[in-house]
Amino acid sequence: MPRIAGAAGGPPRRARPVVASSRHERAPGATIAIYSVKGGVGKTTFAANLSWCAAQTGRRTLLWDLDAAGGSGFLYGLEPGRSGLAEEVFSRDRPASRLIQHTAWENIDVLPADESIRALDAQLMRIGKRKRLAKLAGELSENYERIVLDCPPVMNELSAQVVRAADLVIVPLPPSPLSARAFELVVREIAGNTRRHPPILPVLSMLDLRRALHKQAREANPNWPSIPYASAVEQCAVQRQPVGVHAPQSPAAQQFSRLWGAIEAKLAERAG
Repeated sequence: MPRIAGAAGGPPRRARPVVASSRHERAPGATIAIYSVKGGVGKTTFAANLSWCAAQTGRRTLLWDLDAAGGSGFLYGLEPGRSGLAEEVFSRDRPASRLIQHTAWENIDVLPADESIRALDAQLMRIGKRKRLAKLAGELSENYERIVLDCPPVMNELSAQVVRAADLVIVPLPPSPLSARAFELVVREIAGNTRRHPPILPVLSMLDLRRALHKQAREANPNWPSIPYASAVEQCAVQRQPVGVHAPQSPAAQQFSRLWGAIEAKLAERAG
């Protein structure tokens, strides 16, 4: 079975604050997937904010949107480019570098999605390359130390390719029975699609400790990272900025920073 950070295998290391690293120090490339089979759990918000945290450590970071809704680019204030091109990256008709957009912040670029991504599953099945996404991520890692995948809530060839490409899978889990069921499906999906089993890091999202169910979920999983239910997080879509930009002192910004510290610790542990 896949390794679940903070559950099986003991508690995770204590997260460290995000601090800038030397610009001359290049870390080994890593791909982090934000994935769940359930929609509405905060995947795009996680992807956008964790990418910002990665960039604050000096890592050149690519936020790769694989969801046709295109939310990642929107949260960074980017306007859609020409439509119908995103899926061409996978068929080599169009180099990924030609679609990458720069953001207003240093070290963060976005590879945006568009409606063509809806046909990506069928295209991947047609070309028959089981590790096409992993190969593309490997090529992109020549220019980016951290690649964050904003994944759609699907279980198909695309999700299988995400699992094969990822060094770590982050699963946002709002405290609810349906989210717990979705997490079980994610674990089975990972176990069935790769031999190397990238670790899974479950994260309680939209956590409101005033609610009994949420408090019970926190008590049942004390070693899991958490992101609070907060207006500062909701404002990301209004401000079109990461929470660390428009509300840097908020508890939500601090929790995303701690979560990124836990991610870097897991990546270092995996590399070691």
